Amino acid sequence: MSELVKSALIEKLNSREAVIGIVGLGYVGLPLMLRYSSVGYRVLGIDIDQGKVELLNHGKSYIEHISSQMIEQAIGTGFSATTDFSRIAECDALILCVPTPLNKYREPDISYVTNTADALKPHLREGQIISLESTTYPGTTEEELLPRVQEGGLVVGENIYLVYSPEREDPGNPDFETRSIPKVIGGHTQSCLQVGVALYGQAIDQVVQVSSTKVAEMTKLLENIHRAVNIGLVNEMKIVADRMGIDIFEVVDAAATKPFGFTAYYPGPGLGGHCIPIDPFYLTWKAREYGVHTRFIELSGEVNQAMPEYVVNKLMDGLNQQGKPLRNSRVLVLGIAYKKNVDDMRESPSVQIMELIQAKGAIVAYSDPHVPDFPVMREHHFSLSSEVVTAENLETFDAVILATDHDGFDFDLIKNYSRLLIDSRGRFREPAPHIIKA
Repeated sequence: MSELVKSALIEKLNSREAVIGIVGLGYVGLPLMLRYSSVGYRVLGIDIDQGKVELLNHGKSYIEHISSQMIEQAIGTGFSATTDFSRIAECDALILCVPTPLNKYREPDISYVTNTADALKPHLREGQIISLESTTYPGTTEEELLPRVQEGGLVVGENIYLVYSPEREDPGNPDFETRSIPKVIGGHTQSCLQVGVALYGQAIDQVVQVSSTKVAEMTKLLENIHRAVNIGLVNEMKIVADRMGIDIFEVVDAAATKPFGFTAYYPGPGLGGHCIPIDPFYLTWKAREYGVHTRFIELSGEVNQAMPEYVVNKLMDGLNQQGKPLRNSRVLVLGIAYKKNVDDMRESPSVQIMELIQAKGAIVAYSDPHVPDFPVMREHHFSLSSEVVTAENLETFDAVILATDHDGFDFDLIKNYSRLLIDSRGRFREPAPHIIKA
């Protein structure tokens, strides 16, 4: 009987007759929805945010690099969105793309995963596959999802299937898209893995199979820890180089000419995005259960978290040289998205810089061509709109901080009309009296 259930589901997936349910329609879920829609699947989007659902059903996008035309095309091939979890029963595959943030103690908050699983439970049926894509600690799929999926009498690997396949997204990178980024996948059983390969094999060019959900979970963490540790290293090197009067960006450029054994990482004002500042601490937390102290991870976290304050200290040094205190100075922060050419502000160090400046009594403003108005955020509150960068406006600020170097900025204008320019991205390589590297 179990072989019949598995074979029938694999056939539906391979023939693209299966209905794909995407739970969580953010920066991960929405591109995935578009990809499945584009290859001929009917996709049902499920999200708790009524506002997002209404926008999507009206053919409107809320993510800058995804056009409304793309949403309209998906609707034309059968896509719709809902907040009604009972419609999960319509889906043959359920892909969970929900947030996994940290709590205030820097411990994993997997409540979005567990709450979603609890919402799925009453509507699960035989012949479905569930894939978790949210970044989390090794063991989450087995410890949290598996018992919930089986609570109603279904048996994973026999008549319902469970896999873990971590999301890999790089918003704003024109060289990669959902289709072309290899997909790592681990199943709870071999049958689960086989169904999972059928699920992703129709939409992703390369599927990379691993032996378990734990291996897939650890793979995602290693990818992001690799980046966090190397960024922490180069941020620490930046501080050392600055004390020695050396331009760290010139050093990295020179080292990058080595054709082997070196990967270029560039320093910045801190870490941002939904992965790199958060995911390493998932392993730190889980490792304690095994009596392991993850020193590299924690040290890189300390270095990277200190960068916004380092930038603000450089700002204060620059103002002091001009005989001005930071208090009551007008400071313009250029770029509040966490990386260039996107509108994603999750964990953006620019926001931390703004808060530090404001806490010290300065008047803070921002300019970002991708973020016209400061959005509503859980922990950060600014009633601000993006400033227009003109010569006249730049001259009204005592200092300008380049926090995110969007291509849309006129860097010659910024250089020529800023009274004091704090460059945290190495954009201005030629020394100038009013430019301070940070």
